[in-house]
Amino acid sequence: MIETCFGFQRSRPISMTVDSPVQPRRVREGAPRPTPRPDRSFYSSGKAFGRFGIRSFPPQIMPQPHSHGHIEFNWLTRGTMDYVFDGGPVSVGAGRLVAFWAGIPHQTVGLTGIGDGRQLNIYLPMDAFLEMPQLGRLTETLMGGGVIQLSPDCIGLDTLERWHQDYRSGNALRTDIVRSEIGTMFRRAAITGWETLLPAWVERSGTRTRTGSPVRYVVRMVRHIVENITDPLGAEEIAKVVGLHPNYATNLFTKVMHISVQKFVTRMRLIRARSLLFDGSLSIANVAFQAGFVSQTQFYEHFRKAYGMTPSQMRKDTIEG
Repeated sequence: MIETCFGFQRSRPISMTVDSPVQPRRVREGAPRPTPRPDRSFYSSGKAFGRFGIRSFPPQIMPQPHSHGHIEFNWLTRGTMDYVFDGGPVSVGAGRLVAFWAGIPHQTVGLTGIGDGRQLNIYLPMDAFLEMPQLGRLTETLMGGGVIQLSPDCIGLDTLERWHQDYRSGNALRTDIVRSEIGTMFRRAAITGWETLLPAWVERSGTRTRTGSPVRYVVRMVRHIVENITDPLGAEEIAKVVGLHPNYATNLFTKVMHISVQKFVTRMRLIRARSLLFDGSLSIANVAFQAGFVSQTQFYEHFRKAYGMTPSQMRKDTIEG
């Protein structure tokens, strides 16, 4: 059963437009400076994590499968798009928001009745998705290779267009609001349910695919890491969760996630720390501790390397920005 989960109303809908070069603007004090967003600029060089991004473009056939470090959302305004997810066929219709883990190799192989229709994609960094609380089975479904479709009452084109405009504005605060609203949408969907277009490997019965079996283990390891991020997380302890030899477990993790277990743990701790920094009531030492770092020195070293500034500078910029 599909339930209404999330949406915003606008008195006047906006038509979908192609991303175009930034036009000259009137000088106005306090106005955000538009930031160019070249196609695929948010795809990082590695496959584990990508940058947040939103695109609007004409649907197109993909010459070959690809993968990247996001939870991806697709919305078609017209027609039908045929996908292949690691060998599994999926048809996506118009006017519905579809979500999947883009770390699974996927390819658009067919388009029907598109005409002058458009496709709007949202790319949510996978680690930011994993940091979202209270998603339960939704996390396992997407990380396990499932493709889901939200109710037509869940979110509409007007909201997606507004998110696209906020992202294109170049205003970091507007983009943060978009990401927060996406999190709210996911939490509501986790409670009210969704429609499954392609079952997750972790849910399938019968013969497992060669890819499905290792992903099943990795999903459990990822879940353990995210739920116990403040605890010591060594390879042996993580491997014990899935009953595998530490060397085999860590190699499996790296093969599926395209990042080592230790780097993944550090990345998730940094995401947690960045979130805690926005709560000005916590000291930097407490932020480091609650994010799972063993010392402030280690925390500062990893934080500066990841974000190009100290935790104090990021908090100051956020408050004053």
